[in-house]
Amino acid sequence: MQIPEIKPNQSIELLKALHILTRDGKLNQDSRRKLKQVYHLVNFIEPLFNEVLAKNPNPTMVDHGAGKSYLGFILYDLLLKQHAAGQVVGIETRAELVEKSRQLAEDLHFERMGFQHLSVEESITSNTLPDTVDIVTALHACNTATDDAIQFGLKKKAKYMVLVPCCQAEVAEVLRQHKNESFGKTPLSEIWRHPIHTREFGSQITNVLRCLQLEAAGYQLTVTELVGWEHSMKNELIIAKYTGQPRKNAQERLEAILKELNLEALKSRFLA
Repeated sequence: MQIPEIKPNQSIELLKALHILTRDGKLNQDSRRKLKQVYHLVNFIEPLFNEVLAKNPNPTMVDHGAGKSYLGFILYDLLLKQHAAGQVVGIETRAELVEKSRQLAEDLHFERMGFQHLSVEESITSNTLPDTVDIVTALHACNTATDDAIQFGLKKKAKYMVLVPCCQAEVAEVLRQHKNESFGKTPLSEIWRHPIHTREFGSQITNVLRCLQLEAAGYQLTVTELVGWEHSMKNELIIAKYTGQPRKNAQERLEAILKELNLEALKSRFLA
C-alpha cells in the first residue's frame, strides 16, 4: 500500500537505510515528522536546482560536513536521479561515515553520488572536485562547520549556498574571554552578561556575522525558519544566491561589530 507521505519514484530502500521507514516499510510518528522536515528543506532547494539546471545540464551539488549524507541521498533521490547528468558530492572528515555512504550509494545504484574524506582546506584545493560548484549545502553543521561550508562555497564560486547552522559555541567563547573588558567598553555587554545569554547571543550574532560576510562577497540572502519551532530550536535557514553585487556597507558593518563586541580575534573567520 502506498504511504501518502512517500513521493512517487522515491526509493523505499533508501528510506529504510536512513531509518525513516521501518524494515517492513512502515512509517511511525517520529519518522513522519522527520520526513516532513526533509521535504520542507527539499522544497527550498528544488527551485534553486531547477534554475541551475536550466543553465547547466550537468550541475554539481556539494553537501559539506555531510555526516551520514542524509541530505545528499534525499536530494539525489528526489531531484537528480531522473536526470541524465549531474552529481551530488558529500564531504566529511570522518572516514567511517564516508565509507558507509559509499557502500549505501553502491547498493542503491546511485552512480552519480560521490563521497570525499577531506578537511576543509583539502576540499578547497583537491583536484577530485571541480573548480566551481553550483549548490553548497550544510545541514545542522555544528559550530564552525557552517563557516567551513561558507569558505568552501566562496572559493568554489557557488551559485547558491543553503545553510542550517547548529551548536555555535566559538563566538560565545570569545565573548566570555573578553567579558570584563567589554563591561568597561560598551553597555551592549549587558546582552551577554549572564551565561545563558552569552550562549544564545553568541549563536545569534554568529549568524548575523555570516550573513554580512556573504553579502560582502556578493550574495543576496533570504533568512527564515526551516520548520516550526516546535520541531527544533536549531532552526535558522540561510539561503545565499550569488549576484556578484556586494552590499555596499556589509564589510564595514562586519568590521564594526567585531570591534564593538571585542570579537576581533575572529577576523580571519568572517573577513575575506
